[in-house]
Formats: sequence, structure tokens, C-alpha cells
Amino acid sequence: MKLIPAKFILSLIAVFGFCLMHAQSTYLHCGGLVDTANGSVLKNKTVVVKDKLISAVLDGFVQPDSNSDTVIDLKSKTVMPGLIDMHVHIEGESNPRRYLDRFTKNEADVAFGTLKYARVTLMAGFTTVRDMGGTGVNISLRNAIANGEVDGPRIITAGKAIGTTGGHADPTNGMRKELMGDPGPKEGVINSADDAKKAVRQRYKDGADIIKITATGGVLSVAKNGQNPQFTLEEIKAICETAKDYDMTIAAHAHGDEGMQRAVIGGVTTIEHGTLMSEKTMDLMKQYGTYYVPTITAGKEVVEKAKIKGFFPDIIVPKALEIGPKIQATFKKAYQRGVKIAFGTDAGVFPHGSNGKEFGFMVEAGMPPMEAIQSATLTNAGVLGMSDKIGQIKAGFYADIVATDDNPIEKISTMEAVSFVMKEGKVYKR
Repeated sequence: MKLIPAKFILSLIAVFGFCLMHAQSTYLHCGGLVDTANGSVLKNKTVVVKDKLISAVLDGFVQPDSNSDTVIDLKSKTVMPGLIDMHVHIEGESNPRRYLDRFTKNEADVAFGTLKYARVTLMAGFTTVRDMGGTGVNISLRNAIANGEVDGPRIITAGKAIGTTGGHADPTNGMRKELMGDPGPKEGVINSADDAKKAVRQRYKDGADIIKITATGGVLSVAKNGQNPQFTLEEIKAICETAKDYDMTIAAHAHGDEGMQRAVIGGVTTIEHGTLMSEKTMDLMKQYGTYYVPTITAGKEVVEKAKIKGFFPDIIVPKALEIGPKIQATFKKAYQRGVKIAFGTDAGVFPHGSNGKEFGFMVEAGMPPMEAIQSATLTNAGVLGMSDKIGQIKAGFYADIVATDDNPIEKISTMEAVSFVMKEGKVYKR
């Protein structure tokens, strides 16, 4: 056997080492760059991306040293960190068949359907989302996206939400008696502090990242009351204490005021929807450091769909017409009172990919455009415990970068039409 000369091997090693040192970088020439940390739009910047990370943010339009590097011209765009939606339901979308689908769709049918919802969400500029409860398919989708098997946003998921018997997250609501059975903690239904602890631990075992509870009735469940408190304070405390032992944050769906107060005092991280929130509850949230996720878009959507005969079961229509119109006004009061706002839309109640509408509704209610963008980047990164990874365009952070044709500070509607999307250094929309 002929031996390969040592000199040749050393040459190969040298060439390979040179290639590693000069791995391809991407240079983004940004006409406007949203500095979320300082609340300003910087002009004429170059963002250098290497592998999955931002390696530098430079003044001016810097040209690369190597011919192997790529330049992307975003000089006419406004560039910002990838957007974060704190409330989506990635497994489906509202439609007149939704309540029948529970009996006709297999888990695999749901899984294949999620692929288009995940992709359209990413194409809308949302590179990270918090999934607020489904069947558990959301956990598998999270893994598939993280492994690069399918395209979609980074998913932080609750798996299956936790409710009480007959409550908003009871999966058997509306079924005939012989199908109702008696779901328990494994299925996300609890009726005691011990049940609560077991349900949290089951979510952890299933692979969920966070916990979601339904602290009050809800609009779209097949049940009469959309706002009554549905957990005792003892149950909520048991959930929160157990979740925190497992390093999990807790989101609480809540429309009614009493249920919200119990959730805040019990230790939840975020209140979702918050429709009938009183000033007392707002002050409690400030006292406990609880964030508010408004979901204004979903409120407006359910009102419109409730006017279409047959779109929802009859029991849902009066709840939708009562609750839906009030969310934006509650957001306005909460913002003015100083409650911390985390951007979230409840996409899935309305078509996925339309998440950007929420920005316009927030600005319409009095939040400045920059603060709305910060809530969907800087604030949400902090709530997720990812402030050192996402939410800013900064060296060492994930290269989650999006761009709009117009300056959103001057024209907030441009957030509904993101024209460039990069996630972890890979361009998905250009």
C-alpha cells in the first residue's frame, strides 16, 4: 500500500484550518436598524452574521474581506430583531368545523396541518413563539423545527393546558355523556392541589417548556360561562410552586377579574387576554411583577366570526360578542396604568401569519410604535428567560433578523408585511 506523504497531509490540514478560520459570513447592509435596547432607529449599519449568530454590528456599509462572504442589500429597509409572539395556538385555526374535527382528525392529521401554520408564522417575521396549548403535537413540532426537519419559528410550548373539570381546558366539554369520561391530571384536568402538582409534573414529563392554566372560563370552549374563576387560590399556588421547581414559567388565560386576582397572587408569570381586568388587578400585577399579554386581534376576530351564523356553536356566540370588543380598551387602561405589556396575539383564533396586525391595534390604543416593537422583542425575550439570546441585534445573539419596507415608527402597518426573514443565520424570505 502506497503511503500518503506527510507533507501532503500537513497541507490539507493547513487548508482545512484556513477554511474554518474564514468560514463564510453574511453582511447585511441596513438602511435603518431598530435598536430595541435604546429605543431608537440607527442609520446605515452593517450586521455581520456567522453561522447562527450575529458576530458584529458595524457603522456604515462595510464590505467583506473575503470573496466567499455574502452581502445582502437592505439599504432601503428597516431592520429589527426577529419578532416574538407570546400567545399562539400552532396546531390549528378557528373554522366552523373545529368542534367536529376533535372527532374526525387523527393526531397525524393535526401534525401535518401544523406545518403550514409554522411556516406562514415564520414568513410573517415571528422567529420565536410561545404556544399556549394544544394536544401535545406542538411538542413534536417544536422538536422537528429545532432539528431542522421543517421550517418554522422557535417554539416554547405549554403542551396541553391545565384546566378544571368542565373548565376552559377540559378537552371533553360539549361531548355527549358517554364520551366525557372523567379526565384527570394526565389529560390536564385537576380538582385539588395534589392533582395540580401531578398535572405540572406530567407536562414536564411530556416535554413541555412552560405551564398554561385556564384561570377563568373562556370564549371558545363549549361551556356557558366565559369569565368565572375556575381554580382555587390553593390550586394555583400548588401549580406555580411546582412549576418553579422545574424551572417553568406559568401563563394564565383569564377574562374575569376574580380569577385574574387569584392567578396573580398565586404566582403566575403572565395574564393572557385580561378582558375584565379592574384597576385593583392592574395594581396587583404591578406589585407582583406580572406581565399582561393582551391578544387584541383575537378579540376583534371572534366578534366578526360570531356574526356569521353557524361559525360557532350557539353557546359561544354571546360570550364572543360580550368579551371580544372589550380587550383593546382594557389594554389601553393597563398600559396607561403602567402594567408591563408582553406582545401576544392568540393566532389560531385568527389566521396564522396575520400576527402583525396586533401592532396596529396597540398603537391605536395609545402605545408608541417603538414600545410596541420592544414588547415583541426585548420584553418578550426577558419573559422567556432568553434576554441574552434573542430580542436584540447584538453580537453574540442569535441571528434572528427581519426587515420591513417602511419605517414602522412612521408607518406601523408595515409590520403586517415583513419582507425579509432570517432565523439563526438562515434566510427564509428575501
